[in-house]
Amino acid sequence: MTDREARHAHLAQQYLPTEVLDRFRDRAAVYDRENRFFDEDLEELRAMGYLQLFVPSSHGGPGLSLHEVSRLQQRLASAAPATALAINMHLMCTGVVKALNDRGDDSLNWVLDDVMAGEIFAFGISEPSNDWVLQGSTTVAEPGDDGGWLLTGVKIFTSLSPVWTRLIVHGLVAGSDTGDEPGELIYGFIDRDAPGITVSDRWDVLGMRASQSRATILDSVPMRPERVSRLIPAGRHPDLLTFAITSNFQLLIASVYAGVAARALELGAQGLRRRKSAKSGTTFAEVPESRARLADAHLDYLGVPAMLDAYTRDFDELVDHGAGWPLRLVGARIKASEAARRAAETALMCTGGSGFDSSHELSRLHRDATAGLFHPPSVDAARPMYAAALLDD
Repeated sequence: MTDREARHAHLAQQYLPTEVLDRFRDRAAVYDRENRFFDEDLEELRAMGYLQLFVPSSHGGPGLSLHEVSRLQQRLASAAPATALAINMHLMCTGVVKALNDRGDDSLNWVLDDVMAGEIFAFGISEPSNDWVLQGSTTVAEPGDDGGWLLTGVKIFTSLSPVWTRLIVHGLVAGSDTGDEPGELIYGFIDRDAPGITVSDRWDVLGMRASQSRATILDSVPMRPERVSRLIPAGRHPDLLTFAITSNFQLLIASVYAGVAARALELGAQGLRRRKSAKSGTTFAEVPESRARLADAHLDYLGVPAMLDAYTRDFDELVDHGAGWPLRLVGARIKASEAARRAAETALMCTGGSGFDSSHELSRLHRDATAGLFHPPSVDAARPMYAAALLDD
């Protein structure tokens, strides 16, 4: 075992030992069935310092790398995908601060102090019909009297909606979109106790139910001047903040679906070993067609953790891929979600009719895996980027 692998094993036992994962897996079924938030998981994760993983030792945390956190998130998602997906949004915010620090920007270090004080951060960027995502916004930002901003709009898929206390948001500055110019975007954080925030009570979805990723409605919500992070042009304009957000979001989301795929394959193998074939007189684990089906899904999966290991290490080591970074980041997330759906479907076929029961873990994993269809950018939105990399001068 290499030193790096030994450290991963140590971190896994420190933060997510087997007995903890077993509890999380048992509760995942309850949360899904009752469509409720993962309160007990959150308290355990908070108590073990999981919400502080990215916080450097200079601020009292363990200072883990993106590579290390990705591995932990894959492990957590193998037991409780919805818990892992929601916690991602807090970790993503703290990972952004670490990424900025590593590149010489300490402007968001106040976030680290808030995390150590127990604040929970969440991601309020996704909006209805906004396929620009980070490069545009349907939320309107108007100047406030105090030098801050007032934001009005709707943020969707706001994971951690029952508990977040700080929300990273963006909005298009009112009047800055003149037609000739796409306008300016304001980025920053709002507080949960600010006036004008309404959290939807609607969250009855197919999968990832425990994440409780309800919509957040903003009505002239104040962003305090000291919470403003960036004022940048809308459209395709590189910025360290949006690069850090994209990197952490895409790679940590990919880590969740990698964990879902790994667990589905494990359950698929168990299903083949348990089921007996009346025709062959053996278990289905010895039936060539069944073995081939599982083998194909395994082959699809193996490239995903390899991509995550390579890209997270490159990110941590400040490798400059330039314009190649978006291709890698988005590609890892798309391939991970595809592998999760393929693995879950294959595992259902390997398990047989028992997996179709709503109480079966694979039934839930299959539904959880479908959430991968909705993280931005979609495959359709991403394809032009990959074509342009090869075809445009």
